[in-house]
Amino acid sequence: MKHILIAALVTVAASAPAFAEGDAAKGESEFKKCKACHMIVADDGTEIMKGGKTGPNLYGIVGRAAGSVEGFKYSDVMKEAGEKGLVWTEEDLVKYLPDPSAFLDEVAGDSGGKSKMTFKLTKGAEDVAAYLASLTQ
Repeated sequence: MKHILIAALVTVAASAPAFAEGDAAKGESEFKKCKACHMIVADDGTEIMKGGKTGPNLYGIVGRAAGSVEGFKYSDVMKEAGEKGLVWTEEDLVKYLPDPSAFLDEVAGDSGGKSKMTFKLTKGAEDVAAYLASLTQ
């Protein structure tokens, strides 16, 4: 019986989704670099992080289709990535943040498009992704 229980626990652990190895607390601090363009406002209007409106609201980004915030004008390559099924995960954000255009071009199929996000977060992407993942809808 003990072996069955252990096997069951191993199976459950192995089938659990993998998450980026980031630190959400560090990511909250690191996000200050992002707030020049992005804000984080909950669906009920609660302002979590005051920021700019150049980029879309990032509340609930993990689990959201790329290019899908109503009223925001996305780049063509971002819209194309969303149309091809990109739904943001922590892992995708970790890949996106260091080079947004390269990531989107890979997802959209080498369309040659450019992301409107010109900032490249070369350090701390795992932490920012963990922070954003902690802010779910």
